[in-house]
Amino acid sequence: MAGDRGAVRRARDWTRDWGRIWGGAWHRGDGTILAALLAAWVLGVSVWPLARLFLEALAPGADGVPLGLMAEVLEARSTGRAFRNTLAASAGSVVIATVLGTVLAFATGLLRLRGRVAMTFLILSPLLIPSQTMALAWIELSGSNSPVLRPLGLAPPPGTTNPIYSGGGIALLMGIEHMPLVFIALRAALATLPADLVEAARIAGAGRLRILTRIILPLALPSALAGAILAFAAAVGNFGVPALLGIPGRFPMLTTLIYQRLNGFGPSVAGQVAVLALILVALALGALGLRALVLSRLSVPLGRGAALRPLDPGRARLPLEAAIWAVLAVIAILPMLALVATALSPALGVALSASTATTANFHEVLANPTIRRAFANSLLLSALAALVCTLVALPFAWLKVSARAPLIRLLDWLVDGPWVVPGTVVALAMILAFLPPLPLVGSLYGTFAILLLAYLARFLPLVLRPVVAGAEALEPAQDEAARIVGAGPLRRILFVLAPALLPAAMAGALILMMTAVNELTLSALLWSSGNETLGVMVFALQYEGNSTAAAATSVLSLLMVLALALALDAMRRWLPPGTLPWRD
Repeated sequence: MAGDRGAVRRARDWTRDWGRIWGGAWHRGDGTILAALLAAWVLGVSVWPLARLFLEALAPGADGVPLGLMAEVLEARSTGRAFRNTLAASAGSVVIATVLGTVLAFATGLLRLRGRVAMTFLILSPLLIPSQTMALAWIELSGSNSPVLRPLGLAPPPGTTNPIYSGGGIALLMGIEHMPLVFIALRAALATLPADLVEAARIAGAGRLRILTRIILPLALPSALAGAILAFAAAVGNFGVPALLGIPGRFPMLTTLIYQRLNGFGPSVAGQVAVLALILVALALGALGLRALVLSRLSVPLGRGAALRPLDPGRARLPLEAAIWAVLAVIAILPMLALVATALSPALGVALSASTATTANFHEVLANPTIRRAFANSLLLSALAALVCTLVALPFAWLKVSARAPLIRLLDWLVDGPWVVPGTVVALAMILAFLPPLPLVGSLYGTFAILLLAYLARFLPLVLRPVVAGAEALEPAQDEAARIVGAGPLRRILFVLAPALLPAAMAGALILMMTAVNELTLSALLWSSGNETLGVMVFALQYEGNSTAAAATSVLSLLMVLALALALDAMRRWLPPGTLPWRD
């Protein structure tokens, strides 16, 4: 009995001592416990799955030879073909993205044109439109039954293969999809050009063409190159466009090869596809490293000064505006019109007219319980991801900016990992990490939870970056005053930081929802029966040959994204500058 009382007393003393240590750390205001919790979250959700993937790829072969699995996969003919196709299509898309992005950025950034906000929104619309929806829209636009080209006599002859099912078609669509990356980089560079350089050139007698070629272009070139390299990194990890165009067109790429291997053989080939994923990671990280080198070596510090004002194009305004609207019609408007027309058609091949137009496809989609469940799942996943990422971003920003916790500064680099690497890689990493049973919960593979964890890891930077930027712009004296009067970390976050960062956090949450609600790259590998998402349903309907239902589902999902964008635009006066690229 005495021994039992001694054991109880020792346990009580141990608990009291540790309680003092942890409680003291919390009440001192240094956020030690909070930093430890965030570190455990980031390491468990973002870092460990990717590390597990890399370990799987570096495993020995069946004969025990070190790195034998990697050698086996790299020597396979299918790997070489997919690798070459990935490089070729990605390089072609970069050329298209760079040309389009540069021309549109200079036109809307340097010239005083009417409707610049509407132009900019349409230029950036490929960022809001999911890859699979864009591919489906172009399939309907360029096919022999095109509701737009067939009345004009421009559609391919009936019975011929749609020309978009090719490597060139993949490059074209990925170029259009990633063009906004070049556009944003260039527009940001043009916005920082000091007006006094141009004024000095004008005083010296330089004409507009000479100013453009000798002053503006050289200063903007590093940003254009950086945007082009970023477009390449995005292209190598693109899944939606290669899946809808490359699989039927027999043009395999690394992302679709991973999907087909896992879809055909399941987790038993996880090691082989991990090697393919490692190739994608190497390509993406190599591109991002080259981008950082370009910016560090070629960028010119311009100092401060009045920003360059848009120039008056004079008599050339009307033809320039017409040319820009014509380009936007081809890359943004006509494909969406073809998608809507297909959704309103009673069946493929039936010419759309006032007498044949029908909303039956929308009624069919909304009456389908699987599609309704996909809408509910996508909304729930995106909303939960937005909520949790906001709850993580606020203390993360406080620890980084106000507490200046060294551990958080390290985590700030690691948290971008799932966003930087291709989504297919993140999905595969989640399978490898959460397929083995976990204590108390078992395996998460094939559950709603693994989808949510993948979304949380992938999309956290979308909320974290605007929140951290907002925290860095706040007056530090407010947090210091709260600390002096004895407020702990939680009270300072809830009552000082959170109210000030609410607009930035809401903007990041809405951007996350716009990005995640139609997501396909993660969901294509992680979905299961009962956990379908909108992206998966569009993909499945198109492959079943039910193009009209796929188009109707895509139109409804785009309307949801448009509603979120309009809500975000309505809050623009409360948002930090630069949050809405189509406004800034």
